[in-house]
Amino acid sequence: MTAPKVFVLNGWAASGSAWSLCRFERERVFSYVEQLDGRPEEAIADESDIVLVGWSMGGSSALRLALRWPGKIRALVLIAATPRMMQDVATGWRGMSERRLAALKKGLLMTGGGGLFGPPEGKPDPYIADDEANLDRGLEYLVSTDLRQSLMASDALRRKGGCVRIFQSDRDGIVRPENASFLGKVFPGAKVEMVSGAEHALPIFIPESIDKAVKEVLT
Repeated sequence: MTAPKVFVLNGWAASGSAWSLCRFERERVFSYVEQLDGRPEEAIADESDIVLVGWSMGGSSALRLALRWPGKIRALVLIAATPRMMQDVATGWRGMSERRLAALKKGLLMTGGGGLFGPPEGKPDPYIADDEANLDRGLEYLVSTDLRQSLMASDALRRKGGCVRIFQSDRDGIVRPENASFLGKVFPGAKVEMVSGAEHALPIFIPESIDKAVKEVLT
């Protein structure tokens, strides 16, 4: 029997260094630009047993791919993932403002990929100095994507709860902690871990926990 393939979906403006502390075996890491270009869809189309590990924007991509191909997706490891990045005053959704999102882009450009705050001491820099046009494409995706209704209406995904792991930081200023509660409703039975004290770049804060989660869903 062929072993499941693990595909990693990286965050917006994220580098491969974001995963350098994680030891789990993966088939491929898809950059956010590759996600915008549909490369994960091309890879998944010919597969039948996939584990998706998605961080931030990559978590949104993982949710979108699971909605499209619930039968192909064996499990999900969702890290600071969100079905909707932006705030929605009408429904009380606590997301980011357009102003805050623009500030993130400005910070990345000004610091050459160091983000607004720079990497934590002793940790690899999870961000890259990317082309402004690519950053804008990613921002457009984040602004326009809203998977909430589709996720809540999906019986196929609801049945996958036992094969879903969710990680969220209680100090994340980009993806709000409330996202973990929402995803817990989408995937009843999922294991939800609220990480205390960490920020948004969880792959460099809790690599051992992510490794363990991938191992769990593969066995």
